[in-house]
Amino acid sequence: MNVSPSGEQWVLRGGGYEAMVVSVGGGLRELTYDGRPVLLGYGEDEAAHAGIGQHLFPWPNRITDGQYTFDGADQQLALTEPARHNAIHGLTRWANWLRLDDGSDEAALAVGHRLHGQPGYPHQLDVRLDYRLTDRLTVTATATNIGRSAAPYGYGAHPYLTVGRPIDTCVLEFTAADRLEVSADQMSPVGLTPVADSPYDFRTGRVIGSTSIDYAFTGLAAEWSVTLTDPDSGTRSVLTSTTPWMQLFTGEAVGRTALAVEPMTCPPDAFRTGQDLVVLKPGESHTTSFQVSV
Repeated sequence: MNVSPSGEQWVLRGGGYEAMVVSVGGGLRELTYDGRPVLLGYGEDEAAHAGIGQHLFPWPNRITDGQYTFDGADQQLALTEPARHNAIHGLTRWANWLRLDDGSDEAALAVGHRLHGQPGYPHQLDVRLDYRLTDRLTVTATATNIGRSAAPYGYGAHPYLTVGRPIDTCVLEFTAADRLEVSADQMSPVGLTPVADSPYDFRTGRVIGSTSIDYAFTGLAAEWSVTLTDPDSGTRSVLTSTTPWMQLFTGEAVGRTALAVEPMTCPPDAFRTGQDLVVLKPGESHTTSFQVSV
């Protein structure tokens, strides 16, 4: 039996959209509208690379040195970004997820995974992703603490917006009050700096050009959006969410063909700093969502 590097493939159709969800990481391998890509995808015969379409449980972004202290206990996570000596993007990206729904609705799908305790994260979570297509794609992420002790928790996603051309020639529009400065060596948080009137100020929408971005932003609206537009055709891709943080990455890892827009419930290093960290008590759940549209 031959198995795809991304596992089982499940297709959704609705509202002019078509999405492909995979069992490896519960990831979103593809999203198109009327046949054109809205999110950067990858082939069925490929593994996800550069984080394309992945979900980040139980923390997004980086934990410096993979070390943190929670409830008085020191923890050491595996260094999954060894070049920078960091633990990156959680523990479920490469795990096998199971389909939870009965498949009767071709526009909706639910997948789940049980995260067992392991070195550096001795907690048990049931995590779930609900995908639904209407006039947009809505992705809802839920984590439930099924263990016996409180658990630190954060969530993020890693979709890349695309309009089918290099992002250098595209118009970017978003509003954020602050950008999180990071160190050059480990991308560890240094402090917040205002976005207004900086090279990262895209409030009115302008061409990205050669600007390189790989930063977390906060000071967002209660419901915020990031829009990428082809200035010639008017074609656009939009991500909307209510998370207090987002990471923008100009996709150097994918040849600047798409813009990563990563909704996050907490900033990098939240396990160390506690900033916007969710603490799930036994039996508690946390839910957040984001939408992608044209």
